Amino acid sequence: MPPRNMHGLAKPKNAFATLKRIFSYMHGFKAFMVLSVIGIILSSGAGIIGTNLLKPIIDNLDEAFESGIWAKTRFIQLVVSLAVVYAVGALSSLMYMRMMLKISTTTLMRIRNDLFCKMEKLPIRFFDKHTHGELMSLYTNDTDAIREMLSNSVAQFISSAITIVGVFASMLYFSWQLTILVVVMLFVIVKVIGFVGSHSGRGFIAQQKALGRVNGYIEEMIDGQKVVKVFCHEEKADEEFDRLNEELCEAATHANTFANILMPIMNNLSYLHYAVTAIAGGIMAVKGIGGITIGTVVTYLQLTRSFSQPITQVSQQFNSVLTALAGAERIFAVIDEEPEADDGYVTLVNADIAADGTITEADHRTGRWAWKHPHKADGTVTYTEVRGNVEFDDVYFGYEPEKTVLNGISLYAKPGQKIAFVGSTGAGKTTITNLINRFYDVPDGKIRYDGININKIKKDDLRRSQSIVLQDTHLFTGTVMDNIRYGKLDATDEEVYAAAKLANADSFINHLENGYDTLLTADGSNLSQGQRQLLAIARAAVADPPVLILDEATSSIDTRTEALIEKGMDSLMEGRTVFVIAHRLSTVKNSDVIMVLDHGRIIERGNHQKLIEERGNYYQLYTGAFELE
Repeated sequence: MPPRNMHGLAKPKNAFATLKRIFSYMHGFKAFMVLSVIGIILSSGAGIIGTNLLKPIIDNLDEAFESGIWAKTRFIQLVVSLAVVYAVGALSSLMYMRMMLKISTTTLMRIRNDLFCKMEKLPIRFFDKHTHGELMSLYTNDTDAIREMLSNSVAQFISSAITIVGVFASMLYFSWQLTILVVVMLFVIVKVIGFVGSHSGRGFIAQQKALGRVNGYIEEMIDGQKVVKVFCHEEKADEEFDRLNEELCEAATHANTFANILMPIMNNLSYLHYAVTAIAGGIMAVKGIGGITIGTVVTYLQLTRSFSQPITQVSQQFNSVLTALAGAERIFAVIDEEPEADDGYVTLVNADIAADGTITEADHRTGRWAWKHPHKADGTVTYTEVRGNVEFDDVYFGYEPEKTVLNGISLYAKPGQKIAFVGSTGAGKTTITNLINRFYDVPDGKIRYDGININKIKKDDLRRSQSIVLQDTHLFTGTVMDNIRYGKLDATDEEVYAAAKLANADSFINHLENGYDTLLTADGSNLSQGQRQLLAIARAAVADPPVLILDEATSSIDTRTEALIEKGMDSLMEGRTVFVIAHRLSTVKNSDVIMVLDHGRIIERGNHQKLIEERGNYYQLYTGAFELE
């Protein structure tokens, strides 16, 4: 199999373009977004107005102390106005937060849908090069980072921008002299944010990459827990996890060191700014400089806090935004992957076949199929009965261009024949079956299916004409009935029962707690490996295909059950082309043709008796002189 590589998380190449693409998923929320922006403006404006109202309130009290006359009505009006302003701000905050939550969750739903739909259309090569942990990280860590950005960071940035502008304007209005201090401190704050943020950003990128490796390793260990225990590999697994976890710890420490020191630095700078402003304002109020009153100083101090707070909040959100954009680029990189190419135009159709061989396309299921072949040259359409005639003509193939797996393979399988492939691991047996269903396309040579170049056949139609039972059985969350019906979604219950009986699975299914309605989870972990394989065979049987591929289909089944299955499968194989890959040579004795592969070449071919008489590699394998690896 081709090698797998872990691709690390890269820093966003174009943050603006990535952000713009994320926003493109918010279609249909124009009104919500407008209302959210209005809510943010009202909420931020309420904070600014509320702070500005402190000056007249305090000056009202100051005048009362100096003159002994209290403008009580004016005071009440100001306090009520202050309460109304803050109430409007609170309601506005509630409104826009709920709307942003709706927008963010829906946006993530759409992104996940696009991501999953694209992954379903990607070629097998893509999954050969990406680990499960890496791909799962897209759905977990990366989408969660985007959710955090949309639900909090974006609104926070808008709110902070409004607050900074509004507060700065208010500060200029009250005292341009004191505002100079703010500008100086702002310059220092920006420089600090820029320095710390750059180091923190690089750290968070490394942390995300390390987290993907840890998640991938954990998934592998959970899936292979039985293997780990059988070979007493727990200590070695712990050591490897400690190493990966240590890398994550170092990356997280580096990232969060700068992120965590940013807040104390910003807080202390804010306190320093507050203290300097209080001293300068107090002196100006006492000396009567610039017409500053006590109310002005108190209000200005509050504005100072209101000014520094959004800057601090922006700095806090900087890393989360960077992480979200980096994750979004990873997601969009997968969405932008080229889907599995398919230039085929020959399709599979239901057919009525007359006694004289005339084929007519049918609009209902007939149990017989034909290839509908439109000819571009003259515009005619011909029909060819699907019989399962497979031919390889001097086929060369490698998962990587520099590593050839098949070297000039030529073979043919006539309809109804059972073709067996034997040979050591890596000889190319499974690769041949991968090429029959076009998981991979051949760079050199021809593969014909019923005399038609398979490159001309649509991949979905080609695969619909085949059923595969893999060595690694995969079951899906659902009932036993659902898992068997996976091979033919419109299969009736009777067809499912018949397929299960054919595969000799009916007996153990009826002994389950709920029979065919028994719920399977976690890849059928509540079943034995043999039972899972029986369901896979039943799934292939219900599809009723003209071509059947068995890749070590009975490897996890005892010899007695295997014998029963073979009796039941004789009728399934009747009239069908069957390709069998087996290490257990007893399972291929009755094959019409046995092909012995070695290093991507067919070195022997013939039936069991012929190969035994030749006393070659097959003979030595069968008698135990050689062993299959």
